[in-house]
Parts: sequence; structure tokens; C-alpha cells
Amino acid sequence: MVPLHTKKFLARINIMTHKNILDRQGRVVTETMSKLGLPEIKDIRIGKHLDIELTANSMAEAKEMIEKACKEVLVNEIMEFYNYNISEI
Repeated sequence: MVPLHTKKFLARINIMTHKNILDRQGRVVTETMSKLGLPEIKDIRIGKHLDIELTANSMAEAKEMIEKACKEVLVNEIMEFYNYNISEI
């Protein structure tokens, strides 16, 4: 029998490419800022932000679920790194 998860959580995950990997989209946006007369805006890096709602019995269990999701599906750890914050809702 599947246990009932009694608490609801919100995970906010940020995923970015490693600094040593070229961020083509970020470079184009940086160049565009200069063309718009905003040369002070430099080194833009564009990543992903995910908000995930989940249910779990505890904060520790919610963290385990998010770690598994990140490592197995959401993040390519060769090219990307991630961080997250989980709060009970």
C-alpha cells in the first residue's frame, strides 16, 4: 500500500550551465544590451527556473525526491549545476 503523503511542499529549482561552457543565448542577449545603449550590462547567463509542487511526509523526504528528480531527469551535471529551496506550503 502506498503511504499517504501528508504535507505539501514547493521546490524552487535553479539550473545553470557551468561557467566554462559557452552560453550562446546569454552572449547574444549581452551583445544586444550593448546595442541598446546598455554596455554596462555584461556577462549575462541564461538558465532555467522550475517551481515544483510535491507531497511528502517530511522535509527530508521532499529533499530526497527533488535530489532524485534533479540528478536523474532535470539536470545534465556534466554541463549544468543546480540549487534549490524547498518550503512547506
